[in-house]
Amino acid sequence: MTLFSKKISPFALLVIALLLFRAVLNYSIPLMDKTEARYAEISRIMAETNDFVTPQIDYNVPFWAKPPLSTWLSAISIKAFGENEFAVRFPYLILNILVLLLIGRYAKEKKLNFFIPAFVLLTIPEFLIHTGVVSTDTALAFCVTLVMISFWEAVKTTNNQLWKYLFFIGLGLGMLAKGPIIFILTAPPIFVWMVFFKEYKAVWKNFNWFLGILLFAIIAVPWYYLAELKTPGFIDYFIVGEHFKRFFDSSWQGDKYGFPKSQPMGMIWLFLIAFAIPWILLVIQKVWQKKLAILKDKWVLFLLLWLLWTPGFFTVSKSLIHPYIMPVMVPIALLITYWWEEFKHVKQIVYISLIFPGLALILFIGIQFNPKLEYYINSDKYLISNNTTKEIPLYCWKIKSYSSQFYSKGAVKVIKNEQELINHLNKGNSFLLLISHKRFKKMDPVYLKSLQEIDKNNKNGMYLFEK
Repeated sequence: MTLFSKKISPFALLVIALLLFRAVLNYSIPLMDKTEARYAEISRIMAETNDFVTPQIDYNVPFWAKPPLSTWLSAISIKAFGENEFAVRFPYLILNILVLLLIGRYAKEKKLNFFIPAFVLLTIPEFLIHTGVVSTDTALAFCVTLVMISFWEAVKTTNNQLWKYLFFIGLGLGMLAKGPIIFILTAPPIFVWMVFFKEYKAVWKNFNWFLGILLFAIIAVPWYYLAELKTPGFIDYFIVGEHFKRFFDSSWQGDKYGFPKSQPMGMIWLFLIAFAIPWILLVIQKVWQKKLAILKDKWVLFLLLWLLWTPGFFTVSKSLIHPYIMPVMVPIALLITYWWEEFKHVKQIVYISLIFPGLALILFIGIQFNPKLEYYINSDKYLISNNTTKEIPLYCWKIKSYSSQFYSKGAVKVIKNEQELINHLNKGNSFLLLISHKRFKKMDPVYLKSLQEIDKNNKNGMYLFEK
């Protein structure tokens, strides 16, 4: 079914509008604690120190939890555009635009509008959210997409050498995006598909394995070698701790940087349904209707294995968050594109898919006119920008938020205990102290007499000690 004429493409206009909306959000919304502001601060420190080998969660404190691809991209963007929200988020917008361009070809093969799969992706809540959120999941999803699409194209065609090397490039970049998980999320569905359709010869013949593995090694190995050389212990922590202990134990005590994210077993499937509506529901419906024919369709089964494997793998893990479903947003969009002409009531489906972006737009407009925006938002940006100066030192009581680190450009320090606070008070110099409301209630009233509240949000208060 065709929704529009070829001369005028509402889908193209909608895709551009959604991307512009996401870019506006990237520019105007403060960096959020904890995760987004944390990765933003790691990138800011990298750009400031020019240390592109060891990501740092604080000055001279290495961050071993993730490889540096996302940090590299944000740090380079900061160097180009300055220390601001848009610069830090810009690479994630670009990565997802590349994904949109990569999959448009599959609409053209069906003689559909190039922008249909892009429209589907941008109306999936998870994908739209991560077309700007600072994290490692967008980079990983891009690498998974590159690996899977390159594999399909390399097996399908023999005359285009580029796909055969992009497959190994995607694996190498995936190692730099989030580590060995790139193999865990791509190898099993590829292997099952290859065995089911007996494509061993095509896979063996169509790839130059020696040059491909060499290309992968050139991309991935040097950073791991340099990282371990510079900060010994990194590989053991990252490979063993982050990839095995975290997966099986949500309360893993060796976690240096995270916080417990324990979920009920199988929660990943609820994340998939909730964050991929409405399109995932249409996929489920079509899979049920065509359950007998799917096993004969190489393309559909390839996409379905890609879609099902990631949530299947994380079913037994309790330590997970909803962005773990990001790598399977593309097969959802491609399955919808493949079945597009079979859907009835396409206009209604399109309107329903715009509900989430529409609600996001209404919420965005509403909060711009909300005088309490600065109070409720989960960031210390406004406390920092409205009240700090270079002349007065800024401290946090016991722990500092990542947003306070980013927006103070690393100037904020920590007062760890009451003795340190007494020492600062006795010096008689003016200083600002950022204290969470929970910790404020537990402080000795004797010390609080010396502090004057000058601002606060829903989590923290800003206090001034003036000599």
